[in-house]
Amino acid sequence: MATESEQRRLGDPIVLVLTMGFIIAFVALSLWDIEYTAAAISSGFGWTAKYFGSFFQALLLLTFFIALFTGFSRYGTARIGGTSKPEISTFRWLSMILCTLLAGGGVFFAAGEPIYHYLVTPPAYDTEAATPAAIAPGLAQSFMHWGFLAWAVLGSLSAIVLSYSHYVKGKPLQPRTLLYPVFGERILKGWVGSVIDACCVIAVVAGTVGPIGFLATQVSFGLSELFGAKDGFALQLTILAMLAAIYMTSALTGIHKGIQFLSRMNVFLALAIAAVIILFGPTLFLANSYLQGMGNYLGSFFEMATTTNVTAPDWWMQWWTVFFFAWFIGYTPLMAVFVARISKGRTIRQMITAVAIVAPVVTTLWFTLLGGSGIYFQAEGSFDLTEALKNFEFDIATLTVAQALPGGKIMAAAILLLTTVFVATTGDSMSYSIAMVGAGHDEPNPWVRVFWGGAMATMAGVLLYMGSGQIGVLQQFIVITALPVSLIILPTLWTGPQTAKAMWHDEQRTATD
Repeated sequence: MATESEQRRLGDPIVLVLTMGFIIAFVALSLWDIEYTAAAISSGFGWTAKYFGSFFQALLLLTFFIALFTGFSRYGTARIGGTSKPEISTFRWLSMILCTLLAGGGVFFAAGEPIYHYLVTPPAYDTEAATPAAIAPGLAQSFMHWGFLAWAVLGSLSAIVLSYSHYVKGKPLQPRTLLYPVFGERILKGWVGSVIDACCVIAVVAGTVGPIGFLATQVSFGLSELFGAKDGFALQLTILAMLAAIYMTSALTGIHKGIQFLSRMNVFLALAIAAVIILFGPTLFLANSYLQGMGNYLGSFFEMATTTNVTAPDWWMQWWTVFFFAWFIGYTPLMAVFVARISKGRTIRQMITAVAIVAPVVTTLWFTLLGGSGIYFQAEGSFDLTEALKNFEFDIATLTVAQALPGGKIMAAAILLLTTVFVATTGDSMSYSIAMVGAGHDEPNPWVRVFWGGAMATMAGVLLYMGSGQIGVLQQFIVITALPVSLIILPTLWTGPQTAKAMWHDEQRTATD
């Protein structure tokens, strides 16, 4: 019979049952009545976005500014994990942070979203669409969705609370530990804590299966357009199997091998693509557009961040600002687990600077290179993505922009490869994080990591069999799962700074002893 520690190493049974129950129930309901399932989730999606969208926006705003205040106060000098030597080199650490989230959709939306906002004027602006005056607002709106607010919520205050509770207090590296400063030991034991963990795991499953499934459809479409392969479920399933094999192998080898390797590969490939665009693309246009776009972003920051359905159409808020903000909220607990795990030896200031400042700036540059180039070619008449983007066909947008870039088909193939490796990074990182949540410690059973990776790939495969629309239905579910997760991370607005203060005082006492 397995010991209690061995059972824990295999994962929390309640988290396993609830999460797998969700996966099985979603698939079963879809098989039973696709239209009913889609309608029910769409209704919940609309209701949550309408009544809690403003709450999500306020939560991200407060998290960003409180995190900055905490990181750049004297408490920001406190080190995570009680050690002065970082466990992972700076380049690898930043690569892992960047690639884990950006893969979750940033690469998928980077080409198309700026063009969309160029063609359809965002609510915070009154510029005429598809004119030179619409370029900067189009980029700025994309920066708002993928910039400072989005990144700050993922690995700042929540990561501080988890780091101190785990490395100093010896508490498990699980989402329930975010509530430990409020409720004490009782939240860590029993079924309530397991339900909290399960809610967070379900949110990540919903948020990760979508990109995995869409990646299969995007690459399948790309191979069909570029090389004449037969687009369809068989090719999608083959791509999905190859993707799953990559990220499951990476998760199996762990933080210090596979996950780091994929992250570095992502960064080097992205740098190579960026270099080609800068050297041979519309460089002056991109430089001017970035400067103006960033100026618009900073100048209209609060107006864009606080736009609600009072002044914006319901559909726009649901499918843009609220959708993305809810997606990031859903990822927060497990992303914070991951950031806490890889940031041992870093100061709070370093962690917040990396997550809330460096990563967003890099993201805006990437969106400008792809999306800004897309705007340039759209304005020049090289292609017309108006209908495709109004129908939210971002796979078409990505491939169209990629083929218009220097190198044509070679660049398009490189971007498809980059997208694949980015999504693989998300798959391996989140498989690892889910396994850590079940085990409650830093080194979960390797085969549990593989199991979760396989479970998400299997779910994506089944949903693709039913049609890619069902993947879209699952993505709507992200907004619904963000509601309970937002309540779990809400206390970090005050417990985050308090924890940083406690870490700093602990270090001061240790230094004087």
